[in-house]
Amino acid sequence: MGARRVAITGIGVVSPLGNNLQNFHRALAEGRSGIGRLPEDVTRGSGVQVGATVQWSPAPLLKDGEAANLDRVSQFALGSAAQALAASRLDLAAADRSRVGVSWGTGMGGAISVDSSYQQVYGKGEWRVRPLTVVMAMNNAAGSNVAVRHGLRGPFANYSTACSSSAMALGEAMRTILAGRADAMVAGGAEALLTPGTLAAWQALRTLAPADAADPASSCKPFDKRRAGLVLGEGAAAFVLEEESHARKRGATIHGFLTGYGNTCDAAHMSRPDRDGQVRAMREALEEAGLAPADVGYINAHGTATAVGDVVEAEAINAVFDGSPVRVSSTKALHGHLLGGAGALEFAVAMLALEEGLLAPTAFLEQPDPACQLNHVARKAERIEPPRAVMSNSFAFGGSNVVLVAQRA
Repeated sequence: MGARRVAITGIGVVSPLGNNLQNFHRALAEGRSGIGRLPEDVTRGSGVQVGATVQWSPAPLLKDGEAANLDRVSQFALGSAAQALAASRLDLAAADRSRVGVSWGTGMGGAISVDSSYQQVYGKGEWRVRPLTVVMAMNNAAGSNVAVRHGLRGPFANYSTACSSSAMALGEAMRTILAGRADAMVAGGAEALLTPGTLAAWQALRTLAPADAADPASSCKPFDKRRAGLVLGEGAAAFVLEEESHARKRGATIHGFLTGYGNTCDAAHMSRPDRDGQVRAMREALEEAGLAPADVGYINAHGTATAVGDVVEAEAINAVFDGSPVRVSSTKALHGHLLGGAGALEFAVAMLALEEGLLAPTAFLEQPDPACQLNHVARKAERIEPPRAVMSNSFAFGGSNVVLVAQRA
């Protein structure tokens, strides 16, 4: 009997580029940006000008009463998970739901509920806040709502490791299945943090890009000499992961296999990235997948468009892929940085390359920084022969590095 493998059988997306996988992939292929100027009621006095917002209506997914008692982050999670489950055609009515679990990631949890309660208490002096504020705001609310909605009683975990949260959720879901603790897992992440208080906190870090004077949609420029910082976004992505024999027995469509997961800590600095930690994570993922660097045809880079971060990641990729012509792009230029939801959304980008050979671009990369010497997919999407494997990098504040590797079905 061969080694156990984890199949990817369903994908769902709620994003600034569209609220289903097809529209998301179409926007990536067209190089269409979801970044724009934020409304005044969101930015207030924060000084932040641009962000990547989701055009979202909870109907028909949620009834009016349901939506009112769910933070936006949970609504996004439910939307993406419902899509992933529907796409997987996993019959939950017939399944042993004690063998189907949830592994979720978010950096900020119910940030809108928190911000709203603080505005009410400190802004208006009203100490009577909504009775459900705690359960709407808690970090595990999004994943828990997915489990409750679908009656998933298997292993549950919620990860909050800043920008690597949902990538970690996917990797740990893979490990859960390989350990025999579940037949299937709904795994992914969500973020909805575009609030005045959160924006003010990020602005204080001096890592956010100002609006591009000529074109606000092009404000995020990873790996470009003109880059001026990251642009925050919101959204969610979810995957149905299954043990291979379980998926094949029911005749599921397999989009690929999640085969490698690297997880390392820099243990060096709370916000400055570390090349060696990133190198170790990439090598761990390749080793677990049983692959050489030359087997990987595309990397979705973390690529936040910060001055230091892009250089460090380029150095780390070159240290691991020395001599390999692997193509690299950062799609944050189009959908913004979803923080805890970024890893899952960008893994969905990598799956587009794996299945269709369509490489989403680093949009607006017109003046490549010589310090970021990579084989860039610059400005426009490209088509290649579908590669054997793809990689997705997520490197977070706190020194958390997570790398995922997927292989062709």
